[in-house]
Order: sequence, then structure tokens, then C-alpha cells
Amino acid sequence: MAEPSGNVLNGHRTTVGTRAAQPSVLIATRHGESTANVEFRLADETGALTVPITSRDADIPLSLHGQAQAQALGRWWAALPPADRPRSVWCSPYLRTTETARIALAQASGLGAVPVGLTIRHDDRLRDRELGVLEMLTKAAIEKEHPGEAARRRKMGELYYRPPGGESFLDVALRVRSLLRDLREEEEGRPVLVVAHDCPVLMLRYVLDRLTEQQLLTLDPVANCSTSLWRDRAGRLEPDGWNRTDHL
Repeated sequence: MAEPSGNVLNGHRTTVGTRAAQPSVLIATRHGESTANVEFRLADETGALTVPITSRDADIPLSLHGQAQAQALGRWWAALPPADRPRSVWCSPYLRTTETARIALAQASGLGAVPVGLTIRHDDRLRDRELGVLEMLTKAAIEKEHPGEAARRRKMGELYYRPPGGESFLDVALRVRSLLRDLREEEEGRPVLVVAHDCPVLMLRYVLDRLTEQQLLTLDPVANCSTSLWRDRAGRLEPDGWNRTDHL
């Protein structure tokens, strides 16, 4: 059978003369600062081999500063033009993302900027990158305990490197592509907020903006509670702000 005529927009086929279904606005944010962010930052500065974290990654909460960042995100949400204010929230099921979404939603709701009945929808495809044997290891510990993996990571580059039992950036990109298909089908014409982690947000940029590996590697790290926004223009989600933190 012949393929239907048409174009592929952001990985989504649309027939000639029709407009691809899209959210009107897609906003992506990374969770607020977590307690692990604080501990690993300190470990990187001091060369520590361990961090005082005993919970699994999914159960790491926000720090007090991260809670304040989530409140600032909610105020930013409330200050958006009415047409851009999220009418749906898709969120990683991890504790730090759930807390971020809940705090931001409560803050925006208190300012009258949330539609009645809006709830947080959790989706496993937005979870953080799985690091396998490197999970919860500091940079110094990886170099000491897994020197072969550290060398392989440097050689292959972050886009392609997959730790044993874990995921590469491209594995996360596959999750993101799947999520975008559902967003297109279920959120057509609606502004949507995605609350996730640094890697899924980075892969949204990689997929939607069709970046090369070199372009991806030049980007700054995704900041906690930063905002990145894409708008539907003629059936394609076009960038309209990346990794913004001026609201914090």
C-alpha cells in the first residue's frame, strides 16, 4: 500500500492541506532544587566519594530553596497571558517533580490563574534518566570505582553513552518522542505544562528543535524551575524562550 502523501512535522505526519494537531503552547520546566542537587553540588566541589542520601532516586524531595522556586514558578504561571496559562499539567511521578507541580499549581490557583478541575497527570515517560550502576555515585566515585565506564563515557559522549543497566540521552529521547505523540492527540489547541527533569527537558529541545549532537552539547545545563516554551505556528512547535530563570 502506498504511503499517504504529506509532510512530517516534528515526527508527526500530516496530510497535504491539513494542519497538524498540536498543543497551542508547550511549556517545560525542570523540578525545583532537590536535596540531592545540594549534596551532589557539594560533593563535586570537594571531591567527596559519597553523599548522605539513602532513599531511592524517585523519593528525593525538594530542598527549602526548591520549594521557594516552585512558588516563583506558580507566580510566573499566573502572570502569563490568559491564552498561555496551562490547562493541563503532565508530570514525572518522582517526588521532586510532583512537589514542584503541586506547589506551582497551588500558587497559581491562589492567584486565580488555574481552570477549575485542573489536575496533575503523572507519566512515567517523564521520569529522570536511569543511570544504572552509576546511580547515586559522585563524579569522584565513578572515576575511582568504575574507571572503565568513566573512560567509555568520555569517548562516546553523553548523547550515546549508556551506563550498564541505564539509559543514554537517546533512550530518553525515544520516551520524549512517544510523549509528544500523545500530547498532540490529547492536547490539541491547549496550553500544556510539562514538569520533568533536566534530561527529559533537554531531549524535548533536541527533538523539537532538531538539534545536532554538537548543538546539544553547547547548551547550558537545564536550571531548576527554568521555563522553556514552544508555540504552535502553522502546525509546528517553534521555540519561544529556552531555559529562562528571570522569574526566580
